[in-house]
This record gives sequence, structure tokens and C-alpha cells, in this order.
Amino acid sequence: MAKPKIKCGVAGVGSLGQHHARIYAALPDAELTGIFETSDARAAEICAKFNCRRFATIAELGEACDAISVVVPTDRHAEVALPLLAQGCHLLIEKPICANLEEAEEVLAAARRYNCLVQVGHIEHFNPVMGYLEKHTGRPQYITTERLAPYTTRGTEVGVVLDLMIHDIGIVLALVKSPIRKIDSVGVTVLSKTEDIANARIEFENGCVANLSASRMSLKKNREIRVFQDNAYLSLDFMNQKGHLVKKSDIIAYGVKLKIGLAKAGDASSIPVHEIPIEKGEPLAIELAHFIASVRTAEQPKVGGALGKSALEVAITITDQIRKNSNK
Repeated sequence: MAKPKIKCGVAGVGSLGQHHARIYAALPDAELTGIFETSDARAAEICAKFNCRRFATIAELGEACDAISVVVPTDRHAEVALPLLAQGCHLLIEKPICANLEEAEEVLAAARRYNCLVQVGHIEHFNPVMGYLEKHTGRPQYITTERLAPYTTRGTEVGVVLDLMIHDIGIVLALVKSPIRKIDSVGVTVLSKTEDIANARIEFENGCVANLSASRMSLKKNREIRVFQDNAYLSLDFMNQKGHLVKKSDIIAYGVKLKIGLAKAGDASSIPVHEIPIEKGEPLAIELAHFIASVRTAEQPKVGGALGKSALEVAITITDQIRKNSNK
């Protein structure tokens, strides 16, 4: 006998939330029960496109659903999430989990109290690129990340660190797996009320150093990571889901060729650069399928509240440093 589908809802169907609705409507184990949306025009559009119901209140949406994506502005995450958790709904809360640590702890405490799952929308953890990194990153010694985007008003209720850099903070924390020793940050406000460009240097207790750069003032989009470790150098592109790898063993072999005269100094072509075979997939679809599977099996999701809170804590430390430096 087929198991009943998980009844899903979306709170907020703007530029990102509309894709949550699209994917829930297509997932075989999910049923898009309905949405909550303040815009009449957008609500009508989404309901017509995906044959779902518009609920008048968050409470009505929670009463009808088993699992809900919270895709409202960051500063409203706690306001929307807390009553839904009290109704027993499992939540996927878009990143960052909340705008501050106090609200994040309230949400996590409510999840424990009402025995609900909370998955945080750190979408890059479900990018096939991250899957490759998790398998092939051993003990990274130096990591650089760059995340660039053109300026839009969406997301500017928070600074670029909470808007964009937090993706890479979560990635680096997952790869390094070591306590942080020191953080040094710099940022610049250009068009919004908060930082639009930021750089953070994070030193870990195990000796690894990560240099994270983010900007929402770019003419192009870019999401890249480079990982240097004792046996290899990996360069990967999260946006285009591709990358390349240079192995230490190949560099040693190149040195041998130099000694015996089979290669010339500076001949980079003698060092094999391996293209990384990454099976492409839509990260949001993978993420939501994982969320539905976690709800069905009552297992903690890959990116739970604890990781979401840890990433938020680092992001707030960086933001506070930037604001303190700008006020000097």
C-alpha cells in the first residue's frame, strides 16, 4: 500500500518561494497543499500555476500542512516559524535561520518542545559540488571562497554577510570541522544600510585558514571555492557545477620528469589538471526531497538547526566586526 504524501506548504512565494512551490508540486512524495502570500497577484499566479490553495493566515496554513517552507524575509523568520512549530509543523527555514542568535535559539527550543524537525536552507550543501568536496576534502590547510551577485533590493534587510557569505561560512565549517581561533573582517556599505561587500579571514584551531569574500555589487554572478590540502588542490564552481583537481602525486611526477630531462621548467602542460566529473542537479530540488524524506523517516536533516545556528553565530561575529570598524 502506497504511503500517503507529505502535505506541504510555502509561506512566502516571492522570487525564491515560488520555486519551493514548483518543486513541492512535482515531488512524488509531496503534495503542495497551499501557500501563504500577502500579494494578491502573486498568490493568484502561484495557485493557478500549481493548483493549490491560498490560505488567509499562517495558522490556517499550519493547520493544513505537515511540512512548510518558510521563505519570508529573514527578519520575519522567527515570527512565522514559532507559531507553525507550536502547531506541530516540520519546517524548512531559508538561510539564515534567523536574524539574530536569540531568535534562532527560540526557534530551536520550540522545535525540541514540539518534537518538530527544522532544516535550514543552506542550499549549497545539496549542490553536487558539495557532495564531491565532502568525499575528497581530507585535511584542508587553506580555503578561499568568492560569492558575487548583482545588486537587488531583495535580501537587503540584512547585510551581505547574512545574505550571501553565510552560504560559504556553512560550507567551510562543514569541511574544516575544527573550532575557530580567530576572525578578522572588513566590509563596505555602498547602496544599502548595511555592508554590501565583505571579506573575512577565519583561522581554525587545527591550523586551517579560510578567506571568504562576498559582494552584492558585482556585474556578474560567481560562486567559487578553492581548497588547498597536503595532497591536492581543488577548484570548484558551485554555479556551473564543474571544477578541476591537481594532485600532489602528479606534481611529484613532474619533478621527476624535470630531473631526467623529459620536461622543461615552467612547462605547466606537464602537470595533469583533472576535470572533475560532477553529475549536475538542481540543488533546491535535492534539498527539498531530502527535507521530505527526513520528515517521513523522522530523522534529523543533513543541515539541521545546529549547523544553521553555528553559521549564523560566525556571520554575526563578522557583521559586528565590520560595523565596529566602520564606526571608528
